[in-house]
Amino acid sequence: MTAKRKSKGAYMISAVAEMYEIHPQTLRLYEREGLLKPSRTEGNTRLYTDEDLERLEFILNLARDLGVNIAGIAIILQMRERMEEMNRQMQSFVEYVRSEMLSRFQQAAPGTSGAIVPLRKPAVVIKPPASRKL
Repeated sequence: MTAKRKSKGAYMISAVAEMYEIHPQTLRLYEREGLLKPSRTEGNTRLYTDEDLERLEFILNLARDLGVNIAGIAIILQMRERMEEMNRQMQSFVEYVRSEMLSRFQQAAPGTSGAIVPLRKPAVVIKPPASRKL
């Protein structure tokens, strides 16, 4: 469903409607429902960026190919944004743990194993004598 984009930049509503073969009112509806947020010029003309067009392609895929209604699309987009935020937070946490571990390994005293948790000497296990059979 990818439309042909000639260059990077901003597109007016009529150009976007023609590229994706949809009515301009559909784009206005998506904006009213909060699914799309195009920027505006000083003259209040809508301008769609490449990111807006990627989002529109996703919306149209849900609507046309999967039959999802506008309320469903809104929920899916919110879930997608939450998942992306959670992924960013997880990546940040992993990077923090990685840097902490590296820092602690570098600060480890010479002659130690460099373990984060101190290691104990293994306990001595005494085996009971074998039982005799009579």
